[in-house]
Amino acid sequence: MIHENFFIFPHLAATQNACEPHEPQFLQSVESYFDRAAKLSDIAGGTLSHLRAVDSTIRVTFPIETGDGKTEVIEGYRAQHSRHRLPVKGGIRYSEEVDLQEVEALASLMTYKCAVVNVPFGGAKGGIKIDPAQYTAEQLERITRRYTMELCQKKFIGPGTDVPAPDVGTGPREMSWIMDTYRQFNPDDVNAAGCVTGKPLSQGGVRGRTEATGLGVYFGVREFLSYPEVQKITGLSGKIAGSTVIVQGFGNVGYYAAKFFEENGAKVVGIGERDCAIYDPHGLKVDELYQHHRDTGSFRGYSDTVEIINDSVQVLERECDILIPAALERQIGLRNADKIKAKIIGEGANGPMTPGAHEVLEKRGVVVVPDLLANAGGVVVSYFEWLKNLSHVRFGRMDKKWDESVRTRLLRVIEENAGRVLTEAERKALIQGAEEQDLVFSGLEDTMISSCEETRQTAKLKNVDYRTAAYINAIQKIATSYEGSGMLFMT
Repeated sequence: MIHENFFIFPHLAATQNACEPHEPQFLQSVESYFDRAAKLSDIAGGTLSHLRAVDSTIRVTFPIETGDGKTEVIEGYRAQHSRHRLPVKGGIRYSEEVDLQEVEALASLMTYKCAVVNVPFGGAKGGIKIDPAQYTAEQLERITRRYTMELCQKKFIGPGTDVPAPDVGTGPREMSWIMDTYRQFNPDDVNAAGCVTGKPLSQGGVRGRTEATGLGVYFGVREFLSYPEVQKITGLSGKIAGSTVIVQGFGNVGYYAAKFFEENGAKVVGIGERDCAIYDPHGLKVDELYQHHRDTGSFRGYSDTVEIINDSVQVLERECDILIPAALERQIGLRNADKIKAKIIGEGANGPMTPGAHEVLEKRGVVVVPDLLANAGGVVVSYFEWLKNLSHVRFGRMDKKWDESVRTRLLRVIEENAGRVLTEAERKALIQGAEEQDLVFSGLEDTMISSCEETRQTAKLKNVDYRTAAYINAIQKIATSYEGSGMLFMT
């Protein structure tokens, strides 16, 4: 089982807030991006102030007994940034770096992200301040269930209220525990499976959710590379095939992003992980490398012909066409922005770049596909899972065989008029109806194409970079929702 961004970078976590002293912290960075876009949005100041603020937060503490008979107090958080759309949506991460500022920043990003890709959710985020590697599965289950109990008691979870998902250090296993705990507190809720997404398939999950964020990163970069203005700035041909890619992070997002780029003809030349990075200008075999990492916990010993980089942050600075930072926030700052050699960056992680670094890279002509667009694949497919849980039917179940029968009749007519009978393999390929994963990937691709185009058009209209354009679109959509509902004037 692959957990989303599961592999935490200990030295990166320690330095993620150790950018240049005058650079803003994570929440301040998000607010800085928001403020820049807000000035160009034509939205009233009072509305903007309301949009910028976090609606609600909770901090909980609870004890658990450890194996040596001692008691440890666990600290958890949940932030709901905006309830202009319900439910609010956002992951739950397990990391020693979790604090209130981080979850508020991530909840804010979720609000804007959902708006950018036209998913009708508000934004939220949660986290528990632990290193999951230091606990047994039994202890993690107790921690997860107790945290969920706190959310239930405080009305911070529910299919129509607040719907968590996996994030750093969590995955389908934890989501299953959360759903089961919610059901115990709400035994009559027929839609209880919709209280959380990213669940195992056997528990109401949706096919394609595991790959979704990485695939969304691939779709986003692919779309921007197809734009003539991006090709002119970067000097790239516009094709994925033949391009070189470096990925920082080899958890769920990084692994699948690398896999989809490789499958579409790109050469993955570098991957960074928690203890080191690996680099080979001739290209790496992603699945082979993943299996080695899974077996050994490291890239070391993979091959004598590749370069091992002890400081994995330095892989960001190597030669490549496409750079995918898919680890933690604030990995590209003023300390290393001028060393980045990539021509286009697709932000697979949340907040991997500081505002100062963003300005440096934009001035150098590096195209940045921002996080609230590039890594939105996870929430898009989470939306599909939520819809599946509320409808209580698997995608494709109602129409798959009908589609196949229509195509079969059509093929018969074509064969009769063309005078050629198709082979069984050709016939099967043409008449096969869409499975759930096919529909999920199709919906994700369509969403990313249209959202990238919206961002592109706003960037042209306002003469701004793509990050600012994405924020402008988000702000305008959310403000329209607030003003149309009258929520701003409620007392």
